[in-house]
Amino acid sequence: SLGVHTSTQKHPSRMTENQPHSSIQISEPTTNGFPWRKLSFIEKRKFPAEATVTFHNICYRVKVKSGFLYCQKAVPKQILKDIKYVFKKCLVLIFSFSRLLDIIAARKDPQGLSGEILINGAPRPANFKCISGYVVQNDVVMGTLTVRENFEFSAALRLPSTVPEQEKKERVNQIIRELGLAKVADSKVGTQFIRGVSGGERKRTNIGMELITDPAVLFLDEPTTGLDASTANAVLLLLKRMSSRGKTIIFSLHQPRYSIFRLFDSLTLLAAGSLLYHGPARNALQYFKSIGYECEPYNNPADFFLDIINEDSTAVTLSKSEFVKIFEDKISFRGEGEENFSIPKLSSYYKETKAELEKLSLKNKRKTSADFQQITYCTSFFHQLKWVSRRTFKNLIFNPQTICIANFLAFVCSFHRVGALFFLTTNQCLSSVTTIELFVTEKKIFIHEYISGYYRVSAYFFSKIMADLIPMRTLPGIIFTSINYFLIGFKPTIGAFFIMMVTLILVAHTASSMALAIATGQDVVAVANLLINICFVFMIIFSGLLVNLTSIESWLFWLNYFSIPRYGLTALQINEFTGLKFCQNANVTGVNVSCITSSPFTICTGEEYLKMQGIEVSAWGMWRNYVALLCMTLIFLTIAYLKLRFLKKFS
Repeated sequence: SLGVHTSTQKHPSRMTENQPHSSIQISEPTTNGFPWRKLSFIEKRKFPAEATVTFHNICYRVKVKSGFLYCQKAVPKQILKDIKYVFKKCLVLIFSFSRLLDIIAARKDPQGLSGEILINGAPRPANFKCISGYVVQNDVVMGTLTVRENFEFSAALRLPSTVPEQEKKERVNQIIRELGLAKVADSKVGTQFIRGVSGGERKRTNIGMELITDPAVLFLDEPTTGLDASTANAVLLLLKRMSSRGKTIIFSLHQPRYSIFRLFDSLTLLAAGSLLYHGPARNALQYFKSIGYECEPYNNPADFFLDIINEDSTAVTLSKSEFVKIFEDKISFRGEGEENFSIPKLSSYYKETKAELEKLSLKNKRKTSADFQQITYCTSFFHQLKWVSRRTFKNLIFNPQTICIANFLAFVCSFHRVGALFFLTTNQCLSSVTTIELFVTEKKIFIHEYISGYYRVSAYFFSKIMADLIPMRTLPGIIFTSINYFLIGFKPTIGAFFIMMVTLILVAHTASSMALAIATGQDVVAVANLLINICFVFMIIFSGLLVNLTSIESWLFWLNYFSIPRYGLTALQINEFTGLKFCQNANVTGVNVSCITSSPFTICTGEEYLKMQGIEVSAWGMWRNYVALLCMTLIFLTIAYLKLRFLKKFS
């Protein structure tokens, strides 16, 4: 792996031999007229002016499973070994090693991390990831919103409530001007269905979301992904200008071209998780030439260094044995499946680097805060609920496909008289499958925004329930009932009409809650879709129409208690058939002697039909269906919330 960074110092920092450190210089952010004290005085105390963040003995290990099925064993694997850096007001490039970026940015699971991360010799705040900026590789902006609306969402949740709304708007306008997005500020970012801004403008929008808080440290994971060479170069020049204003910008790239590579003044090479080289970028080629590796003419230096790391360079002029003879004092590392590769451990910059890092040593031997995954918030729960609900509702308005599908199915259903109640109930269950995308498609956005301190899990969950789940299940249910009820010709009473409407809406909410409980935490929509459909198939079988419940064996009868369509269909049948008379001469008791005489199988009243189906005709027989649906809804929503709450948010 290769890491390159630019420093404002005349002499870049060097590597020590035995005391691994990684260090980032942080200066107090320039507010450009935006009052710092109003942004967050707490963060200001935690990040003093000219503070230096130091990483001591940074190692990272993960457990890799090997073996078959139940015989698998967790084998530890070393990812990073004794890494150390000194970055001050710089533009940092970590080449082909995104894991190091995530570890420095506190986005990795700290379970396998060892070492100390310090600020001016003191432990760094546990919420470092919340007060620094992080731009992920994949876009995490809402495509149905405009560039300005996305910035306003970030400002509303990441700036304290004490900041006046006018100053938040000024901050948004300032970011738009600095990023050159004035012409597209009121254009939608774009989705797969909505035409939006260009790739470069989209990437700058992602960067702007993190610049709202004016962080002293900004992390970017693959900022040029999906961009052409010209646009990628423009983005890097923007980051270069930002670093010249005192910000520390750290990002990862794969195979940067020369016009991008030359922007950096210092070079750091990593191989198999070990430190390989750290020094001036302009002297790197000469250094490797002196030890037997010469860059071919017209070859990209970044590609040349990568070839050296992978030991497949054609520029090797000396054998490894000759290389070892030249340098008596050397270090060796061994990559997985690779031969030993030796490099000198001392350079002309060693003493200066060692002296500088010794000044940053920990004065008070304190451990890093155990609450490494602490998340801090600048706003209250209800403020977060309001803004996340507003964004969810706007996203819903520009994605009305579900409502349109419900209207279409309503007209189709209206032409079917036989089994209409069964079809209505089943359709409400099957149409709720679209709910699985509620947390699956936005999973990356949720994880990024939650870790960055945008909102609480509870605020996000309840906003989705209020602004997405309820409208998308209630409104189609109202339209669905209004169209079908009169076209099919159900019981012509107002009370029966509203009972059917409430029943279908409640069935839709229960089925959607079950879909959420199953889909939450899933990465692939197809897997969640398969699991939910299997559940619905069994529920439909035991709904009471395809199979008469009275004829089911006792060892299978218990399955009907878990059938959502069964409760809905039972309530609809009681609502529709109670009080109906199919024979003109039926008496009050529901028995027509003439009909029985002519045909013993004739059903004269709706009550007779319900009894044949094993349905209890009573007030409790009606209400217990609603109680069951409400209880199932609450249970499923609780499961969904707990899965979202304890979702693994650190890779």
